[in-house]
Amino acid sequence: QVQLVESGGGSVQAGGSLRLSCAASGTYTRPNMAWFRQAPGKEREGVAAIESAGRPIYADSVKGRFTISKDNPKNTLYLQMNSLKPEDTGMYYCAAQFGRLRTILLETDFNFWGQGTQVTVSS
Repeated sequence: QVQLVESGGGSVQAGGSLRLSCAASGTYTRPNMAWFRQAPGKEREGVAAIESAGRPIYADSVKGRFTISKDNPKNTLYLQMNSLKPEDTGMYYCAAQFGRLRTILLETDFNFWGQGTQVTVSS
């Protein structure tokens, strides 16, 4: 079992920045990892992912603004979010899976989930 714990959410004004962190434990094998988000009344959507080998994947809505990275010795995943917009508001979840990571991020492809951290962007 992989345990994931997110941190770093908060409230910012549009144009601001936040960095989310996700601490992973419970595995000796590096999983593929991702960030998803869910706005009120909407489905959960994939934001960014990073393969165990380090290749990143981004949703079109965040390309050029968000950067996903990981610190392997610390088993920690990050999401640097710049130029935030009100539509980025939502609960952000860290997720992990072992296997093939597809370019289109699907919730059903991920087996392990954190509890989420709230991001609120005001206009």
